[in-house]
Amino acid sequence: MLIEKIMSTPVVTVTFDDTLGVVKHIFENAKFHHLLVVEDGKLYGVISDRDLLKSISPFIGTVQATAHDKFTLNKKVHQIMSRKPISLSPSADVYDAIRLFNQHNISCIPIVNGKGAPVGIVSWRDILHILEVNHNKKLKQTK
Repeated sequence: MLIEKIMSTPVVTVTFDDTLGVVKHIFENAKFHHLLVVEDGKLYGVISDRDLLKSISPFIGTVQATAHDKFTLNKKVHQIMSRKPISLSPSADVYDAIRLFNQHNISCIPIVNGKGAPVGIVSWRDILHILEVNHNKKLKQTK
C-alpha cells in the first residue's frame, strides 16, 4: 500500500521564527502531535508535542508561573526543532515507513514531493491503524 493512501493531510506548519507560544496554541487546539517546520515551501524540521513540553516551563498556565516561566514561550521554533527530518515520497510503500520507524527513533515521517515541500505526514499510529483495518477486513472475508 502506498503512503499517500494513509498519510494525514493537510499538514500544519510553522516557520523558524514562530514562537513556542504559537506552537503551544496549535497543539492545544489540535488532535495531532507533530508540526512541520517549513520555510519558502520546503521542509526543514519537525516539532513534536514532547519537544514543546521539554522546552517550556512546567509552571506555564499555573498560579506559580513567573515572568521567567512565561518567557519560555518566547523561544523560537528553530531553537528546539529536530533538523533534517527523515522523509518519504507519497509513492513510497507503507513497509518503507515501517522500516524507518524501526531503524530510527522517530514518531512521524513527513511526506514530501519532489521539490521538498510537505504534502502529508505519517505517524506510527497511522501504520498501526491501517494494519488493524486490514486485519479486520481479512477476518470478515474468512467468516
